[in-house]
Amino acid sequence: MAISFETALGVHPEALNFRVERTKVLAGNLANVDTPGYLAKDLSFTTVIDSVGKLGVDPAVPSLQVETQYSIPYQNSKNGNTVELGVEQGKFAQNNMDFQTSLTFLNMKFQGLAKAIEGR
Repeated sequence: MAISFETALGVHPEALNFRVERTKVLAGNLANVDTPGYLAKDLSFTTVIDSVGKLGVDPAVPSLQVETQYSIPYQNSKNGNTVELGVEQGKFAQNNMDFQTSLTFLNMKFQGLAKAIEGR
């Protein structure tokens, strides 16, 4: 009997890919914290998971296309920059913890598959 990794792993690979993409977006925000007129961006995890749930995980599609959304600042700046350092650092730290969680779930799936293959 063949193992289908797409069905065995579920949404965990896509969740991990999303966390990587969000890290890039948040790092870009942090790099442009002092750039006049720069608009902070973010990605929505619920949008990605909803689309995975509706479409299913398709092995022919390498990764979901995630659209960036502009963040609304809590405090406006005079130069038009919407990046708030503390908020972005918090989002970056939370995303890092979520990445580690997704990686742990994926690792547990692989361990379970290895045990099934070994017959334990």
